[in-house]
Amino acid sequence: MARVRVGRVGEQIKKELSQIIQSEMKDPRIGFITVTGVDLTNDLSQAKIFLSVLGTDEQKEETLKALGRGSGFIRSEIGKRIRLRKIPELLFRFDASIDYGTKIERLLDQVNAENAGL
Repeated sequence: MARVRVGRVGEQIKKELSQIIQSEMKDPRIGFITVTGVDLTNDLSQAKIFLSVLGTDEQKEETLKALGRGSGFIRSEIGKRIRLRKIPELLFRFDASIDYGTKIERLLDQVNAENAGL
């Protein structure tokens, strides 16, 4: 039963976080970000936020630093929007699954092109 609540809280944090980053963060280092997932601990003390960032590796690192600096503001905004006893600590991570999927798709296209040439 507790795992269901953790999932629901995670989805709500994901929704609110996306809205906060898109509309209320004023940092110019933050580029185009998609929040792809939120992984909460069972006691709701930490939340790993998985992000997909459009841009170069340098821009991705700058975005991650900017979000790390703005985590206090983000936590306070989440606290205003979601009623929780304790707002989880936010840990921002890159989600490499989209890049990995693109790489696999490119490799499959290459194999198909080679097989069509035979």
